[in-house]
Amino acid sequence: MNVLTIDKYKNYSNKRVLIRCDFNVPLKRSGEIEDSTRITKTLETINYLLDMGAAKVILMSHLGEPGGKRDESLSLKPVKDKLEKLLKQEITFIEDITEEKSINISKDKTSNRIILLENLRFYPGETKDNKKFAKILSKYADIYINEAFSVSHRKHASVHAIGEFIDLKIAGFQMEKEITYFNKYINDPKRPFVAIIGGAKISSKIDVMINLINKVDQMIIGGAMAFTFLKSQGIDIGKSLFEKSKLDLAEKIIKKAGQSEVMLLLPEDVVIANNIDKPGKMKTVEIHKIPDNKMGMDIGEATIKKYKSALIGAKTIIWNGPMGVFENDEFKTGTYEIAKAIAKESKKGAISIVGGGDTISAVNKFKMTKKFNHISTGGGASLDFMSGKSMPGIEILIRK
Repeated sequence: MNVLTIDKYKNYSNKRVLIRCDFNVPLKRSGEIEDSTRITKTLETINYLLDMGAAKVILMSHLGEPGGKRDESLSLKPVKDKLEKLLKQEITFIEDITEEKSINISKDKTSNRIILLENLRFYPGETKDNKKFAKILSKYADIYINEAFSVSHRKHASVHAIGEFIDLKIAGFQMEKEITYFNKYINDPKRPFVAIIGGAKISSKIDVMINLINKVDQMIIGGAMAFTFLKSQGIDIGKSLFEKSKLDLAEKIIKKAGQSEVMLLLPEDVVIANNIDKPGKMKTVEIHKIPDNKMGMDIGEATIKKYKSALIGAKTIIWNGPMGVFENDEFKTGTYEIAKAIAKESKKGAISIVGGGDTISAVNKFKMTKKFNHISTGGGASLDFMSGKSMPGIEILIRK
């Protein structure tokens, strides 16, 4: 993939550099930032540009879904405050992106070197990939850098249409890592290649599973989605969550795995309880023995042992989705044990790629973020990339 990366281009001196960031951080009810991971990940790119003599570093992002209207609860002002503390310098905050006087601030050599634009999605043109809005954004810069892999699967003005108005388009450090890991290790993996797919729904990961079935040596299934697979095989799963409309698809994936000679692993036993809110007495049972009034919450000990054994010797591991309701400490064991097993193989030289919001939350909870080669903050974008779908935000970076 012929993409110009931030460290390959050297002429940033006295240039205005516009960075599409991902500052879509979770907020507390008080409006404070709950998790600043996405902010801290951009610091490498920002500091590099400052060190390289950029005249201005202009940051832009969305936050939440304001629907094209101004919503003060979704303002990027808390992000500005956090960035000022992290970077130890004042940042100019642009309230109205579209005003000419705001654009002129980016040309003022006497003002702060870092500028943060207000929430892009306060403007309806952003999500509509509006060229007029994209042209306004382009007036802030001489150089465009995409550091927001997480929205690069969308045709939005700041990600896609803007490419028409700025000639020099570059991938930031984080973007480069995302492209490298997903492109290289999915399309040309070291083998054995194992995918671990979990979470609640098959529907959100259909395309990923179908695409990966043709590439992996083994696919491990966990989380609530496992019960859709089990149900498709005629197994009574009690009150466990499953997707009735996806039973045929689950059966199709099982058959496809067999045709592709891919080992598809499903749970042998599960931890059961009354429900998520009031678990009551917990018990581990074989999958064929789930009572009608109980539901599965986590993979059981035998399944953990089987899955960990499957990971031994793996050279490439992709993990997306927890094994159970890890948010509740009573049901975190399966996810924790799989995380430890992946980390163990990583230490032995395996390439490990972790993605998905819930998976990252689990890794953060277990304080294991440094145990893996790459943690993708891509969310839906990483799923689309793994599915082989087009990525508009990356396509505009590709040099013809």
